[in-house]
Amino acid sequence: MDAPPLRVLIVASEVAPFAKSGGLADVMGSLPPALRRRGLDIRVLTPRYGWIDRDRLKPHDSPVGVPVGPTERWCAVFEDDLDGAPVYLLEHDALYDRPYLYGPPGKNYADNCLRFALLSRAALQLCHHLDWWPDVLHANDWQAALIPVYLNTVAGESPLCRAASLLTIHNLAYQGWFLRGDAATINLGPDLDHLGLEAYDAINLLRGGILHATLVNTVSPTYAKEIQTSWYGEGLDTVLRSRAADLFGVLNGIDDRRWDPANDALIPRRFTADDLSGKRYCKAQLQQEAGLPQRPEVPLVGMVTRLSRQKGVDVVAATLQRLLDLGMQLVLLGSGDPWAEEFFIEASRQHRQRFHAWMTFDERLAHLIEAGSDFFLMPSRWEPCGLNQMYSMRYGTIPIVRATGGLHDTGQAFDEDRGSGTCFKFHDLTPDALVDVAAWATRVYRERPLAMADLVQRAMEQDFSWSRAAASYEYLYRLACVRKAG
Repeated sequence: MDAPPLRVLIVASEVAPFAKSGGLADVMGSLPPALRRRGLDIRVLTPRYGWIDRDRLKPHDSPVGVPVGPTERWCAVFEDDLDGAPVYLLEHDALYDRPYLYGPPGKNYADNCLRFALLSRAALQLCHHLDWWPDVLHANDWQAALIPVYLNTVAGESPLCRAASLLTIHNLAYQGWFLRGDAATINLGPDLDHLGLEAYDAINLLRGGILHATLVNTVSPTYAKEIQTSWYGEGLDTVLRSRAADLFGVLNGIDDRRWDPANDALIPRRFTADDLSGKRYCKAQLQQEAGLPQRPEVPLVGMVTRLSRQKGVDVVAATLQRLLDLGMQLVLLGSGDPWAEEFFIEASRQHRQRFHAWMTFDERLAHLIEAGSDFFLMPSRWEPCGLNQMYSMRYGTIPIVRATGGLHDTGQAFDEDRGSGTCFKFHDLTPDALVDVAAWATRVYRERPLAMADLVQRAMEQDFSWSRAAASYEYLYRLACVRKAG
């Protein structure tokens, strides 16, 4: 008799295509279907934000009562499907029917602790509601980090007391810090210090999740090591080192159907590794759209990024003149810090023949930049995983990356002598290091066309599909079950 499939409830504050502010939503939109294809019983819980049309969702007959704050809050449950994986959408309009996920730009909603304590506690209540008992609850980031805490404190004698938990940290910089006055919101008693939720006279939800989860993982092996150091640990390195035996790194995958140059409807001409004529056409179209001279012999470098210190855009700004003096063209698509937007807009005016910036986000332009660029620049200070470097390789666009986190794990450094590698790497985030590696890349482009062609072919052969990542997550789920059983 076959064993029943492993049952996993995945909980996240954003899931594409329902809600998205960043890479978490992309992961949550792709991982559950990939796990479902492996035969796991995967289900997903996320809020029903106000912009998600309830008319196309299947309503459940009865609501779910969730004990958070001073009272029990009643939530409607709606259901949809994500490529075979059921998605449950938790409705509580007073908390989720708002114009932003977490708050207006640059701000947070004052009651975010309550909003996401509700989501975490509702994960347990949903299992009672469905009479479906997962083997693993998979919490993602601080917004769901109370799930392991609740499992260890309020599951009682229900079947949930046997469930293991996995906490995935997508970016350690976001931890869920709240005032001590929010302790009543969490409904775990006034003294949260003994639960590991207090630090520096405040509440830190992610800290509690790390201490209570059966297993913890990040989204790349290198980032899992980095965050155990004071440089990358964001104040939690000591806690993470205490869980070192239970801390793993699993590289994200990419949606290789949406990001496929052979079938991409958003680019002007499709192409494959065997026929790159379409890529050359995309380059010419990108140059035209950016108002740059259409010169195939000039290396074109692309960036699609959030304009923030994490992404190293301050170093790009400090070296922009030196980079352009190497004889490259550079295009940038992004938005973020006001100083960076102002700087790159002005730079577009000053360097019309060599540089152009779009201060927005546009899905079509993002695909065109990946398809039409020769190189893709990602000089991040830290990068838990990163997706654009994987998109780039799939499109034959060679990444120029700082060797950190997932940027280090997803690409092998180019070796001119051995004829190996899939990207250009540098280690020190300094102006000189960035200019040196960019000079090396442009020199290879101009002077070693055969080596460049081989580099493009190797990059396009890489497998970044979610099937690989899904296998690693299944392993962690099964390991968590073993650890939970003692």
